[in-house]
Amino acid sequence: MKRIVLFLLSLVCVSNVYAQSIAGSPEYIKALTAQWKGERFEDGRPKVPDTILERLKNVTIEECWAELMKLGYVNQFEGDWTLLNDDPDAVTTGRAVTAQFMPLRPDLEDAIIAQGKKEGRAWEQKRTVAWVINTLVKGDVYVTDTYNKEWLGTAIGSNLGSGVYHATGNGMITYGHIRDIERLRKVEGFNVWCKGFDPSYMRQTILVNYNVPIRMGKAIVLPGDAVLAKSGGVLFIPAHLVEQIVLTSEFTKLSDEFAEDLIKKNEYTAGELDSVWDDKLNKRFLQWIEDYPGTLPMPKEDLDRFLKERNF
Repeated sequence: MKRIVLFLLSLVCVSNVYAQSIAGSPEYIKALTAQWKGERFEDGRPKVPDTILERLKNVTIEECWAELMKLGYVNQFEGDWTLLNDDPDAVTTGRAVTAQFMPLRPDLEDAIIAQGKKEGRAWEQKRTVAWVINTLVKGDVYVTDTYNKEWLGTAIGSNLGSGVYHATGNGMITYGHIRDIERLRKVEGFNVWCKGFDPSYMRQTILVNYNVPIRMGKAIVLPGDAVLAKSGGVLFIPAHLVEQIVLTSEFTKLSDEFAEDLIKKNEYTAGELDSVWDDKLNKRFLQWIEDYPGTLPMPKEDLDRFLKERNF
């Protein structure tokens, strides 16, 4: 209980600092992601290793989702997206940079522009969206809540989209609409998960915060979350869990491959393999892994550690 009280007090303290700036402060982000024990960016976001993000591309949404559910993270998935490039094999992984937009209101805009000016941001043209895009680095995924705004609220066009891709090397996720799709489709390697297309400019919406918790439909996203975006939807994985979830998902893929092999040989039925395995089947699986003919999806030492902790 004492730890919980101290944590809540720390959030209150750092939120006072955060409330005075456009971006979530490093202290605020560290408090939000306190369970992450690894390297961080200067802005406070967890720096999930590139190797883990690369392995994440090869696991399915369902494998990751199942493990998140077991751990109590039930609000991390959002589906029903429109893809800029509708490719069934589309995949993007990276570290979330979050951005919160709201409907334009003159007095709020004045306050945000004044704060941006104090922080040394380019404010003359009131292009607040550039404030967050200018901070993006390789491996980031730009994740924006534009509250499904269509007319006069598109999240990006061709220029901003090109800027996002060349800064991050990744696609982006927006709970809203985009424009300039013909030009954006010419940016090789770039994809966008969005809610639709609209030809209008961003004129009636404004950036109010970035690198703060945001909502993406049914999901919540924290800065530094690992993003897994595929044609079937998008998962936002807490940084401190992503390595565990990747390894568990890779193991699930291996056990499914083993089960399919036995079914093809008519040695077991699908029903038998979909229940708790007995010692004989467990030992056979371990031997199958030792004799595995291909390349394992994870380092052998990670698999050995996982199998030991699984306690066959």
